[in-house]
Amino acid sequence: MDNTFKFLSCLVLSIILPITSGWSACFSGGIADRNPVKVIFETDMGNDIDDALALAMLYRYAEQGKVEIIGISNNKQSENSSKFIDIMNKWYNFPKIPIGTVVKGKRGEVESKSFAKKVVDEYKKDKSVSNSREIDFETKVEESVSLYRQILSAEPDHSVIIISVGFFTNLARLLDSGPDKFSALNGKELVARKVKFLSAMAGNFSTPASTEFNVRVDIPSAKKVYEQWPGIIFSSPFEIGNEILFPASFIEDNLGYTRPNPLVEGYKLYFPMPYDRPTWDLTAALFAIEPERGYFTTSNPGLVRVNEEGYTRFTEDTNGTHFYLMLPDSTAKNRILSRFIELINAN
Repeated sequence: MDNTFKFLSCLVLSIILPITSGWSACFSGGIADRNPVKVIFETDMGNDIDDALALAMLYRYAEQGKVEIIGISNNKQSENSSKFIDIMNKWYNFPKIPIGTVVKGKRGEVESKSFAKKVVDEYKKDKSVSNSREIDFETKVEESVSLYRQILSAEPDHSVIIISVGFFTNLARLLDSGPDKFSALNGKELVARKVKFLSAMAGNFSTPASTEFNVRVDIPSAKKVYEQWPGIIFSSPFEIGNEILFPASFIEDNLGYTRPNPLVEGYKLYFPMPYDRPTWDLTAALFAIEPERGYFTTSNPGLVRVNEEGYTRFTEDTNGTHFYLMLPDSTAKNRILSRFIELINAN
């Protein structure tokens, strides 16, 4: 069976069987390859520290050979966001991961609150933040859509997972992109051919209804992605990560590292310490890489729609390609948090 048929079979199986059984069977025995999972990380780095925590998880997966991070795309309009990603890449010994950035995008939080800016400013004053590594802030950072098209065109069909933990600006523009020197396919065709699924920290499906930051900042782009994405979307909603708090005590211990860590510096500069922080973005990353481990269950298939005010609504539909994550039982929060700590700590 080729990968396209495997994935479609998994979708059918997930509809016929209880959702956890269907997807577990697919990921544990079929669609989950033993080769590293190819991942593009889409982030609004600097708006909340959970982006940096999620990226640190991906580095650990990469060190273990489970993941190949083939690109990082920044969707916050800020040079400091890209610079902080550069610091992280080089500190964690992944200096060759290409970085893309949005052009004329949204900021989200004001730049004065950005932990990325604060770490970059600290680095300029004291290079011990990155252990005296030479960070070339003048390195060319590509425009994100161009980087996406370049990366996706070179990968096997249905091989790339996109983990989106920020605004949908870059992904919406990717869908609107036309053929170029990298591919004769338009954006939707390229995504349909190359992307396995999109795992997005987005939306809020709780009662009473509330808007969610990643959707609210760029509502038109969120609407476009949920209406036009030509494949599977798993949404990890606000209410999931909001219940699981990353403990400040591990940050205060420098995550077990013996030298200053830019993630730790960013955490300490983001809010006055000590504080425990929700793990919104980490949940989308954990599910994307380890869906077979049962940390989450998923909804029945359906469709997510975003209204003009940024509220998200999920409607069950047997032909739908959208799912949202849920906690399977009362013990799930502790198991998930333990996994987060295991992945982010040095030891």
